Amino acid sequence: MPSRHLDSSDPHFREELDALRARSGTADREVEATVREVLDRVRDEGDSAVLHYTQRFDRVEHTTMASLEIPRDRMEGALERLAADQREALEGAAERIRAFHRRQRESDWTYTDEGGTVLGQKVTPLDRVGVYIPGGTAAYPSTVLMNAIPAQVAGVGEIVMAVPTPGGEVHDLVLAAAAVAGVDVVFTVGGAQAVAALAFGTETVPAVDKIVGPGNRYVATAKRLVYGQVGIDMIAGPSEILVISDGETDPDWLAMDLLSQAEHDEDAQAILITPDPEHRERVAASLRSLVETLDRAEIARRSLEDRGALVLVRDLDEAVAVANRIAPEHLELAVADPWALVDRVRHAGAVFLGPYTSEVMGDYVAGPNHVLPTDSTARFSSPLGVYDFIKRTSLIGCSPESARELGRMASVLARAEGLTAHAFSAEYRVKAKAPGEET
Repeated sequence: MPSRHLDSSDPHFREELDALRARSGTADREVEATVREVLDRVRDEGDSAVLHYTQRFDRVEHTTMASLEIPRDRMEGALERLAADQREALEGAAERIRAFHRRQRESDWTYTDEGGTVLGQKVTPLDRVGVYIPGGTAAYPSTVLMNAIPAQVAGVGEIVMAVPTPGGEVHDLVLAAAAVAGVDVVFTVGGAQAVAALAFGTETVPAVDKIVGPGNRYVATAKRLVYGQVGIDMIAGPSEILVISDGETDPDWLAMDLLSQAEHDEDAQAILITPDPEHRERVAASLRSLVETLDRAEIARRSLEDRGALVLVRDLDEAVAVANRIAPEHLELAVADPWALVDRVRHAGAVFLGPYTSEVMGDYVAGPNHVLPTDSTARFSSPLGVYDFIKRTSLIGCSPESARELGRMASVLARAEGLTAHAFSAEYRVKAKAPGEET
């Protein structure tokens, strides 16, 4: 299970790094063709198409949409049935996530400029949001919390959740998380048909304003194709972790941090960067040993073989430069003084400070969102947050006096652009008499 060994002193290092990062697109033509068919049929046929695809893909026989709908009281019942330690962990994580996201809330504001024009911004939460949660053999209550709680904090009017239940298996932990996070209704529908139902609406599933949440390549492709009909959070790729180590952290710790992401998916990427060659070899040895202890060892092994790397650099400054080039989803600064480096980090979804801060803390309980930009999109994207569930509306109010001043400038610019109606619209206000003025 040899993760690739790279060295920044190699003249071909950049090419090798770029090749390591490269991967095929999220959806190939065959996937897109299938997704387009699903989207078209759900848009045209509504509930009947949703039932058809649920039976086909999830192997669940349903005769009515009512059997796919889970109301709020059933979610509350799932919460009541949880074991005490699970409920304590779930509610504790939820409160930390809620406390962090409350600090992201924005307020309306206005000001009046010197000419008397009132300017400002009005903040309005979205009316209805769809949250997609992956399902199947695994349960992802943390994903429910991370996607639904920011929407709840933002004040979204209704939160609709879709989660597939292959074979009809419904996880109480996921339903309990939905209760804790303020989800209003759950539909046990997955895949592209769930995205289509949320985007277009059916007789039973209400159309939403925005769809958030991760999924497989069919879900990601569906989200990309319905964008414009609805908003989306992002097109998420496989999970990524990049660890910068000064050589002082226990190699087993760092190896397990790398494996924590490698076990997600064969396409996940785990990279270590260090200036210490002996430390690199110790981490490599830990990876070889510890991967055998995992339930998902084969997945993690393939991830490390195909996309993993252990990178040797000259110093920590170069390590940060390489990290900025990669722009990883998760960046661990496993160094003695992480604050000495953090100001130089320009591109990362989330930064984990110091050897005691494993990425897993952010996955579940730290508080910041674990929905993060992947595939180097941290160069221009941000984590999911309250700001993804609000709209900002500009406010402009002219007095008679400021309308004259602004109107003259607007007229000049409008005529320069050849837009005479624009110019006349401004000039009417320039020539108008204010109330009380002599005509």
